[in-house]
Amino acid sequence: MTDETTVMMADAGLDSLQDGEHYLRAVTDMAERCHVVTQDAIYTDNGVKLVDKGARIDSRLYDRLVQHKLRAPIDSQLSMENVVDVSALEALARTQCEAAPLPRLLAQALGGPARLLAPLRHMPLPPPMAFKLTVMREQRPDLLAHSVQMMLVALFLGIRGGWGERECVPLACAALLHDIGVLHMDPVWRNPEYKVTGAGRKHLVAHPVTAMLMIRAQQAYPRAVEEAVLEHHERMDGTGYPRGLSGAQISPMGQILLLAEVVTAFFEKYTDLPAQRLSLMLRLNHRKFPAVLVGLVLPLLPDAPEAGADLAPLQSDAARCIDVLSGAFQAWSDQRERLPAQWLALPSGRACAFVELRLAALQKALFEAGSHPRQMAELLEYLQGDAQGMAEVALVGREALWQLQSIVNASQRRWPQVMARTDAADTAVADWCDGCGQLLATL
Repeated sequence: MTDETTVMMADAGLDSLQDGEHYLRAVTDMAERCHVVTQDAIYTDNGVKLVDKGARIDSRLYDRLVQHKLRAPIDSQLSMENVVDVSALEALARTQCEAAPLPRLLAQALGGPARLLAPLRHMPLPPPMAFKLTVMREQRPDLLAHSVQMMLVALFLGIRGGWGERECVPLACAALLHDIGVLHMDPVWRNPEYKVTGAGRKHLVAHPVTAMLMIRAQQAYPRAVEEAVLEHHERMDGTGYPRGLSGAQISPMGQILLLAEVVTAFFEKYTDLPAQRLSLMLRLNHRKFPAVLVGLVLPLLPDAPEAGADLAPLQSDAARCIDVLSGAFQAWSDQRERLPAQWLALPSGRACAFVELRLAALQKALFEAGSHPRQMAELLEYLQGDAQGMAEVALVGREALWQLQSIVNASQRRWPQVMARTDAADTAVADWCDGCGQLLATL
């Protein structure tokens, strides 16, 4: 294990690849509905036998398993029928190409699904990894659907970028497996009402590291797959995680994955105008994403709402988005004025400087696009009765709020200690983050 990996594990709160309580719970809960047996006896790391070979697994074994460090990962010691395999993944991908809006759009752009599906047949899928995907299918079907959809987006970007079928095989593996670390996260993260702040965000940062280590342990995938999975939440401007890489520091496959993740997320998150929202986001955030790859996506996305689209929800959003953005910008200005003259010399001055620079960049981008709250507020009185115009203002506002939330998240992730408010700079950042949370909660 490299020194860099050790540091990342420590930063993310990981001690080892030991199966955690949340994954063991998912496995044993799955075993209540599926026939899961031990193919080898399960031992603790100090040689105590916990479960005999051939024993049926069920939820009653959870307490015994979770109390001990196991000699080997649980995936390598269990077997079951109807495990996810390559043919099952291909069938799911084909169904998405026929029925899901985003994969269907990509398949049509390539003249059909054949080119998207071809690399799947050659993917290596070791039994422990197939078992994890089976747990995902049984316990988190939404996560498996997301992983397959992201795989199709990544393959589209690779194919349109000139990658051959052989080159696309590891790309398909990386995209499919990018979120296996999520299986080890507390299920509370699935609750949209759950708000994560401060040090709690390190558990979110952990999942790319966890996934990378699991893939490395299989010794079945190229190093490029490990790197890309680790990088799927990085950003070209250095604002991503877990390593804060930028530009060419991010591998070619990692750049595909980071864009594919965002493209997929927009179509999953928004039922109203996902393509238009995505188009706007990519154009307003051109420094965050690889320009060449973005150029492969934008031609597929309409800039304006399609005729007949229901714009009423967006119309009502316009004024509220402007109010929240204005409030957040003004709140930071107020906090900034209360700081001492030498605020950069304070221990938490870097966190303050980060918020200052990121907010300045956001306001500049909005001004350049004619979409700053002050500019949009002036437009509103002229747009009354113009449903499409109001909808476009709301789309811009929603995208700016997404960027605002990302600044709050990044501040808390990078400097969780500011929430202790030990000095003036700490207090400024912490109060501003809390205030933004209250403003965003009004939407």
